[in-house]
Amino acid sequence: MKLGLKQFMNAKHCFLNVARSQATALRRAQCGSLAKTVGTTAQWLCLGSVLCLMLTGCNRSGPANGQAGVAYTEDEEGNLVPVDETSSSSAGTAAPKSLASQQPAGAEEEWLSKFELIERSGKLVSSDSLKGEPYVASFFFSTCPSICLRQNDKVQQLQERFQGQPVKFVSISCDPEVDRPAVLSQYADKFNADKEQWLFLTGDMGYITRVGGEMFGLSVMRRFHAEKFILVDAEGNNVNYYTWTEPGQWQALIEDLEKLIAAGGTFPEEAPSEE
Repeated sequence: MKLGLKQFMNAKHCFLNVARSQATALRRAQCGSLAKTVGTTAQWLCLGSVLCLMLTGCNRSGPANGQAGVAYTEDEEGNLVPVDETSSSSAGTAAPKSLASQQPAGAEEEWLSKFELIERSGKLVSSDSLKGEPYVASFFFSTCPSICLRQNDKVQQLQERFQGQPVKFVSISCDPEVDRPAVLSQYADKFNADKEQWLFLTGDMGYITRVGGEMFGLSVMRRFHAEKFILVDAEGNNVNYYTWTEPGQWQALIEDLEKLIAAGGTFPEEAPSEE
């Protein structure tokens, strides 16, 4: 499989934004669990940005007998299959007109500083409108037969634990051609998702790729996403990243979210050390 210029630029943007996001996270690390995870996370995220074009979105380790240079994904039965030319070329295809036409003018900025996407209710949700409360962001797609279901089970656990507290959960589809608002609404019902606290967003695939890379520092393509949660503070800053499949990082997310809520949604800037 040949590496396209657009894919290379997406990987480049992801790599650069990881460095920027982790610099912010390091400054905001106020507690033990945050400080312990952020350095290791930065290393893995940078490596992931370089390797993202060779990995499948929902497959962590790849097939034992996989062909070098070929990306794999899961079919409806959870079997690993190569991504064909049609699937690969559709990664940057525009979403249905009803969705793509609602994207903000800022989608063509050189570097995104905010985003707007369409919620399952049909309403636009912006990064600005999310400010005021911390939130946990993640990427998924509704037809994923295994990893995404487990990931959203984790979000459901967070929703139950933090019910009624000032925090939101934001799940962004990376298969918007399928995941229109009506589809997401039915999907959300499987997890008893609260319409106010747990948001499901969709939009144009090219724009979502940019949101993933430029806003959250993660590689995101059609049916490709990292198994990570991003903790965002009430001012819209990325605080830290957590691999939810690792028990230690899952527990760290819960602890850090509790501390972030207790702190009013933001961690104070670390005071400069005195010489």
